Amino acid sequence: MSEQSRCVHKFGGSSLADADCYRRVAHILLTQGKSDDLVVVSAAGKTTNQLIELLSLAHNGRSYSAELARLQSLQLGLIERLLLGPEALQLADKLNKDIDKLPAWLADASHHRAQVQALGELWSSRLLAALLGQLGVNAHAIDARDFLVVNQQSQPNYRRSREALNALCVRYPSSRLVITGYVACNEQGQAQLLGRNGSDYSATAIGAIAQADCCTIWTDVEGVFNADPNLLVDARLQQQLSLAEANRLAQLGSPVLHRRTLEPLQQHAMALQVRSSFTPERPYTRILAGETTAEPVITSVDSVVVLHCPSDADATAQAAEALEEQGIAVLVSYLQERAIVVTEENASAAADALERQFMQPIRVERGLGLVGLISNHAQRLSGAFARLLSRRAWPLQADELALITLVPMEQVADLTARVHRRCAGPLKTFGLIVAGKGNIGGAWLQQFAEYQRQISDQLEAELTLVAILGQNRAWLEPQGIEVSQWQQGFAEHGCDYQLSEIITRAAALPYDELILLDITASGDLALGYPQLLEQGIHLISANKQAGSGPLGFYQHLKKSLAKRHLYWRYNATVGAGLPVFYAIDDLRRSGDTISQIDGVFSGTLSWLFHHFDGSKPFSQLVLEAKAKGFTEPDPRDDLSGVDMQRKLLIVARELGLELELVDVELESLVPEQLQNLTVEQFLARIDELDEPMAQALASAQQHNQALRYIAAFEQHGGEVKAKVSTAAVAQDHSLATLPPGDNQFLLRSEHYPNGLVIQGPGAGREVTAAAVQSDLVAICRRLLH
Repeated sequence: MSEQSRCVHKFGGSSLADADCYRRVAHILLTQGKSDDLVVVSAAGKTTNQLIELLSLAHNGRSYSAELARLQSLQLGLIERLLLGPEALQLADKLNKDIDKLPAWLADASHHRAQVQALGELWSSRLLAALLGQLGVNAHAIDARDFLVVNQQSQPNYRRSREALNALCVRYPSSRLVITGYVACNEQGQAQLLGRNGSDYSATAIGAIAQADCCTIWTDVEGVFNADPNLLVDARLQQQLSLAEANRLAQLGSPVLHRRTLEPLQQHAMALQVRSSFTPERPYTRILAGETTAEPVITSVDSVVVLHCPSDADATAQAAEALEEQGIAVLVSYLQERAIVVTEENASAAADALERQFMQPIRVERGLGLVGLISNHAQRLSGAFARLLSRRAWPLQADELALITLVPMEQVADLTARVHRRCAGPLKTFGLIVAGKGNIGGAWLQQFAEYQRQISDQLEAELTLVAILGQNRAWLEPQGIEVSQWQQGFAEHGCDYQLSEIITRAAALPYDELILLDITASGDLALGYPQLLEQGIHLISANKQAGSGPLGFYQHLKKSLAKRHLYWRYNATVGAGLPVFYAIDDLRRSGDTISQIDGVFSGTLSWLFHHFDGSKPFSQLVLEAKAKGFTEPDPRDDLSGVDMQRKLLIVARELGLELELVDVELESLVPEQLQNLTVEQFLARIDELDEPMAQALASAQQHNQALRYIAAFEQHGGEVKAKVSTAAVAQDHSLATLPPGDNQFLLRSEHYPNGLVIQGPGAGREVTAAAVQSDLVAICRRLLH
């Protein structure tokens, strides 16, 4: 045999059904592979069935002459339509001699059954070899019995078979050997049939003997689909499967893959391809030994039989193994239920075998079908599969490759479709646009890089970062950005942009949903929200500008969201992700009315006022906080109170109140004479903060109280008051004992008159980024369900 790579091409009966099929196969062999590839053929069309019918008629003493004449006519017709001149006459003469032998063989069928049933493959190999020869291809018909030696279990003797095949290859160098499938010879040299689906098995066995790189099964389907295409119009071709997945599919009765066909692949490094001879140009399925990333395959059996074993789980497992050893395929074993599941075809033989083993009758249950999911990642989908099961379904059998259940027969088709749609249908795709790559934006990108795969798996969706928007430059990557390399990629690919242009381009990308994460403080971007909604883009905001913007603008956003069925979440705008909005929503949905909200909504001001006890001037504490990175670059952004003012307005609007920012009274900590200076000028005069702050502290201490900077909201009888200012609170008040840097929200309602406290870190890049991440997951979950 050639030491170069070689392939085996196997053509089944459906691929050789008529003269046109033979011509198509010849064209495939002329255009696919090399001259020394091996070809294995089945009988033409239904020839084997006709031969079996002859055997049956003869066995029952009935006349078979009419059936024999039809068989001869069909075979001669193929020769006449495909061959010309001496080749046709020579092949017809060989066929007629075989037909002349048949009466004697049929009369002694017990000794000649294998020879009779193997005639179809013999005729087919001769015909295809002659056709190739007529087309100028050096080809020879080979009877597999001349080299393929098997034992009683049809396992090849690889050494003897390889030696014999080597000799044939030397005898016919650079020739297409067209070999009979389905038949071999035993150790005594007698014909031995390889059983059901024996032609496919002989092809992979011959491939292993020839040490071929691949074996292609040419048939009437394009390959293995992720569901039965006859049942589900959206079933898709699997272009790759692992050998383990293929084996499990075959175990569950796949009509395309058969367990014995795959056996030679277990010990021999050979790929298996399943292709359509009718559309050879189309994609196909390739089965490899290693793990693949193919999507799950959903399979089903309309009717199965459950055999209930009168013993324990261990005995049931042993009984299932015994059935397999006897050649009776077990679909699945329910050990805890002491049940073995087989096909209707195998039910009688399996029940008889179990009754002999247990020496008592076996209870047989019918009326059930099987639905299974096969995947190298089956465990990830067990929850989604289990949620689809009805009360009448059997428990989900789960292992590393498969999820299997039994349901009443009338539920099989519906459950198959639902599992396919939920677990094997195309994953919903989310395209993400992140605006802001600074402190918090960078933290989110880092978190997303770490958890992207985990989140996608949990959601059973595909989350892809498609764009990063900076202050002046942007990077749009339609196929997705490798998040772990975003800094290098942005430096290389970032370019000047207009928001409208990049949004239009992003909206045209083929993602099911687009979500923009606004991790900026940009008022211009907030003003662009209506345009984003017009393009069908969902929003997540850490930016407070839109939520605290003009009331008319805010109301317009809310109406647009409802009209377009879009989502906007902004938990990161208040409390850096503390569950403030969750609590408000739960209370309102329970029918409760919130009358008052007090708290410290700024981590910076929380830290400053915790440490402001008179031992240091207030300005010195501000400078210390700035040095630690606790304040904004311009500390007045914190000291002005506007940030807390905006947060209080966002909370009030979440309660349904129609307030403007000016409706929230604000006491700034920055004296008027310091408000319009440059940062440098302000820092030079920062000690001018000290006198008013010292007076406020002294007043509070005079009454044994603590000074805090508080946001307060209350509504009574239609009157609403909202204010952000310094306030003195009792020393035992929760705001007085608030840890430095923490935020606190104290909600009072009809159900909670003494207050519901929400407290924790209200600032920081990691917790704020985590709040954005939480909002992202929440939106995705809503869109998925």
